[in-house]
Amino acid sequence: MSSYNAPFEIHVHGQVLLRADVTFEQLQDALQPLWAYAGARSLAAGAASAYEEEPGIQFNAKERTLQICWTVSGDQDFRQALDDVCMGLNELAEEGAAIEVTFYDAEFDEEEGDRSQEARDDFVMLFVGPNPAAIMKVQRDMLVQDVIQMMERHFEASELVGVVSEIDKLFMQRFDSLLSSLEIGKLPPSGGGSGSRGGSGHRPRHLH
Repeated sequence: MSSYNAPFEIHVHGQVLLRADVTFEQLQDALQPLWAYAGARSLAAGAASAYEEEPGIQFNAKERTLQICWTVSGDQDFRQALDDVCMGLNELAEEGAAIEVTFYDAEFDEEEGDRSQEARDDFVMLFVGPNPAAIMKVQRDMLVQDVIQMMERHFEASELVGVVSEIDKLFMQRFDSLLSSLEIGKLPPSGGGSGSRGGSGHRPRHLH
């Protein structure tokens, strides 16, 4: 997409641990929705951020990490590019990881704008991983960290064991439900006593 009159500055931030056998070519294919959106013809050409102080998109083959701190001008259609990137990275990730995406309203001027209007800023948290369990682990760890940080203002850490246990129960219930839906999806159309059909049986590519 052309950056001319783009309504948002979009910042993508995250780090993904990759499988040991991942090549630069595979990573380039997985990240094509990003660099192609920026108007580049390759990952090398599109890896630079719109801001020089940001490292952009970096692949450290020795440490097997993908580091993203990258800004591009764009619109709401960038969300489809993000979905496609998550699908590609799921195939390459060694473990679950979170990717933060912030949409900054490029057309909003706090000093000159109408104070009755608000910026259209938005924030999206995406998760990638080799399987649903890896993705849910990252989601669980982030939630626990946020909850503990908030509640430690009022309670001792030792008092929050039960809270963490309840969070774990919620995620185990979600995971069990997911496994059940996948198992139902594997049944043939004529299978099952109720005669009802389950889902597609495809593994979820990413969870928001």
